[in-house]
Formats: sequence, structure tokens, C-alpha cells
Amino acid sequence: MSKIAPVSEAPVALQQPTGIPNSPWKTLGKDLPAGLVVFLVALPLCLGISLASGAPLLAGIISGIIGGVIVSWISGSQLSVSGPAAGLTAIILSATSTLGTFEAVLAATVIAGVMQMLLGVAKAGIIGLYFPTSVIRGMLAAIGLILILKQIPHFVGADADYFEDMDFLQFDGLNTFSAIKKAMGGISAGSALVGLVSLGTLLVWDNILTKRVAFLRLVPGALIVVVLSIVLNNVLDVAAPVLRIRPEHLVNLPSISAWQDFANVFTAPDWTAFRRPVTYTVAFTIAIVASLETLLSVEAVDKLDPYKRVTPPNRELLAQGVGNLLNGLLGGLPMTAVIVRSSANINAGGQTRMSTFFHGLLLLTSLLFLESVLNQIPLSALAAVLLLVGYKLTKPALYRTQWKLGWQQFLPFIITIIAILFTDLLKGVSVGLVVGIFYILKANYESAYFLSTPPSQQSGPLHLKLSEQVSFLNKASIVKVLHELPSNTHVLIDGTNSSHIDYDVLEAIENFRLSAPERGIQVELRGIEHVQVLGH
Repeated sequence: MSKIAPVSEAPVALQQPTGIPNSPWKTLGKDLPAGLVVFLVALPLCLGISLASGAPLLAGIISGIIGGVIVSWISGSQLSVSGPAAGLTAIILSATSTLGTFEAVLAATVIAGVMQMLLGVAKAGIIGLYFPTSVIRGMLAAIGLILILKQIPHFVGADADYFEDMDFLQFDGLNTFSAIKKAMGGISAGSALVGLVSLGTLLVWDNILTKRVAFLRLVPGALIVVVLSIVLNNVLDVAAPVLRIRPEHLVNLPSISAWQDFANVFTAPDWTAFRRPVTYTVAFTIAIVASLETLLSVEAVDKLDPYKRVTPPNRELLAQGVGNLLNGLLGGLPMTAVIVRSSANINAGGQTRMSTFFHGLLLLTSLLFLESVLNQIPLSALAAVLLLVGYKLTKPALYRTQWKLGWQQFLPFIITIIAILFTDLLKGVSVGLVVGIFYILKANYESAYFLSTPPSQQSGPLHLKLSEQVSFLNKASIVKVLHELPSNTHVLIDGTNSSHIDYDVLEAIENFRLSAPERGIQVELRGIEHVQVLGH
């Protein structure tokens, strides 16, 4: 067989449409407004994902800044936006519970960043293609359900936070659902009111207003909710002080008024965590899930890119690794390439990486100069944003689609969801992969050969024709059909159309050929080489 030359990661210029931007400085007129839109989308999400992860709220802002200011220039993607991702919230919650402190999670993030960099250098960007789509969809749907369940206390302003433990069975004897019931006894009326108004506003904005008024699509609903919640809380403070939202249910970012303050806001990793084996297990989980989500996101972004530019996956892994290494060192949440902010960038007219860079600068500016405004945002408003994000990840339509695709797609999908909800993300994905691999093996088992018999009025051999690719996965089905062949017959085993037959299969065929005379079976081989077998 002729060897196929490896495909270069660099996109071929002749395959791209004409007019593609070749310099970020020539498209500032479109990139700067797009960067502003991405910033307005990213700010509440950075805060909200920190909240959902049980991490300091500043951690999400730091991650967004690093994703915009640094990763955008290392990445090969022109339009992808990197930052804290909803898909990692479950992992961070679980990791904090496992390692004990957020500082230890930062140590794991440093290791995860190094792992991603090594994956990029080793050209492992193809790994995303080896995970069944049903398992990946199940993982994202489970994360959506977890987001919804874990944000309920913040949404209603429960006096105690019962949900920073990711596990279904929690250390206090409760489980996820009994904890929700208990949280209902500690509702804060003001927070619940702001949460309900925020959720209603989001639904109306996304489903009605933006569909009727085109220019409103440029204004993210999350920003409207944040502004409205601040106004509503100030109105309650004057008109109904009893409903005033207490300080513990508001955003709490550190005040920065001097360079010394800025240097002190960063959280250093717990260096002692590097001596604990469990830290490396957590790091591996972060690296794999973050890499998968990134590869899926950039693939989607490339499809949305009007210029159809291609993102080099290995370079993207390297860029994300650098970003997560810096996040771990400076106190940021682990990051991925994120589709929500990236699609906002494209819809707003972004042309090059300059729009992503500008959104990072705006996040940095907000941290330096808008701290007093940001600290007025009610957590219940951010929870409302996350409830909708969670819903979009686990829409009923997704379940219907998977069901229509058949059991081989639906079972790995639903089992992955259940396993993640009742264990943790890594174990759940592993269970889903096992189920997915079972169906892959079953498909290989059924497609290894085609057996035909001569018409009843004609003589001739049984014709066992092997498929084009016969791997060791097909050995079981071929051994089974050979074992079930009737005695005193003539069989032709035909491999003339097979470009590859695994040695294990050849050995099984040779064993059958040697033992067939005992059953009176005459064996004819065509296009199949003889191999030496043990004992002969």
C-alpha cells in the first residue's frame, strides 16, 4: 500500500476564500467593537463560573484576562475566545473537595498546563476524534444538570451554601436533592426576587426581544441582567430595606487602588500539593477534559468562521497549556476555548485575534477601575445566568435527538449522565466510554465478513469474504463463524479485497485450516497468507 503523506497543520492559502484578513491592524474598525461585545458577554460569565466552581470570584476574571491578553496570540485560531468554562465547574468543585483547598487546585492546574503543552508538542490534537460523540454530549448534558442543581441556593439566596460539594452523597449526610430541600428553608426574599426577575428578563430577551429587534442581538442578555439586578437592589435598599440583599450574597472582589494591591490579589499555588499523588490525578482530569472541550470548541468556531480558516489543534493545545500554567501560578480558574464567547465574537463581526485581545484588556480594566460597580452585583443574578447556561447544555431536544439515533447512541449518552451525577466527572466519562466501546466492538463484530452459500441446485464452496479492514477486534466473530461451519463441506475464505488482516486473525484462520480435516472440511484460502502458529 502507498503511504499517505501527513497533512500539514498550516491551512493552505489556496483553499481559503479571497479577502481573508492578513493583518490584525487593518481590521481594528471591526475587531474593537466585537471585542467590546465579547467583554460584555465574558464579564458576567467569568464571575458566574467562579461562583459555580466554588472558587474566589477573582479567579474567573484572571482566567479571562490571561485567555484574552496572552492565549489569543499563542493560539492559531483567529476568532476563538479562551477563558473559564462551564464545562470545568464540576471538576473544580470536585477537585477542591478532594485536595482540600483552592490553592492545591491551582497546583493541579499548573501540572495540567504542562500536560497540555506536552500534548501539543507530541501532536496529540487528534485525541478529540477518539471520544464518541454520545459520551461527549452526555458529559456536557450532565454538567448542565449539575450547574442547575448547584446554583439553586445562590438563586434563592439561601443563608448557607450547601452546594460547594460536588459529590452526590455529601459529607454532611445529605445528597444533592435533600440539600435542595433544606436550602428552601433559608430563602432570602430579596435575592429570590432579583433571581426571578433576572431569569425572566433573560428568557424574554433571548426568546422574544432579540428575535423581533435585530440590533438587540449585539447586546448580551447577561449584561442586561447584571445592570438590572444592580438597579433593582439599590431600589430595594431605599423602598423596601427588609428586602435588601445582604453583603454575603453580593460579588466580593478585592479593592485595588495601588500597584501593591494589584500584586497582592494573586493567589499562589500550594507547592506542598506537588508531593501528593492525588494532585496528579486531578491534573490529568483537568488536562483531558479541558483539551477535549477546547478541541470541540475550535472545531465549531472554524465552521462558523466566514473565512473558513482552520485552527491547528496541536498549537491550540500548546496555547491552552501555557494559559493554564499561568492560571495556576497567578490564581486563575482553568480555561478552555469557549463556544459562547467565540460565537458572540463572530456574530459581532470579529475578524482577527485582535478582538479577543481587546476583550482581555477590557477585563483587566474592569478589575482595576470598576471594582466598586462589580461588587454591587447580586449572586442570584449570576446564578440566573448560569441556570440558563445549564439549561442550554442539557436541553430536552438533546435527549430526543439522542433517542432518535438509536440505542447505540442513546445508551452511552444517558449512562454517562447518570454516572457523572452519582459519582464524578472522570468516573462518569470512563463508564460512558466503556459502554461506547462495547457498541464499537459490537459493530466490528458484525461487520468483519460476509458469508454466502451456493444456490441449492448448484455445487460450490461456502464463500466467507472478509471485509476491507480486519483487525484483532474482529477475531471473535470470525472464530465463531468458522466454528459454526457445518462438517463435510468446502469453504473458501476470501481475503482478496482486504487491505489489512491483523496477525491474530490470520493465526485464527491458520488454526482452523489445520484442524478442519478432522471435521471433514475442505479449506481453500484466497488472498490470505499462511502464518506460523504455535505447536505446528
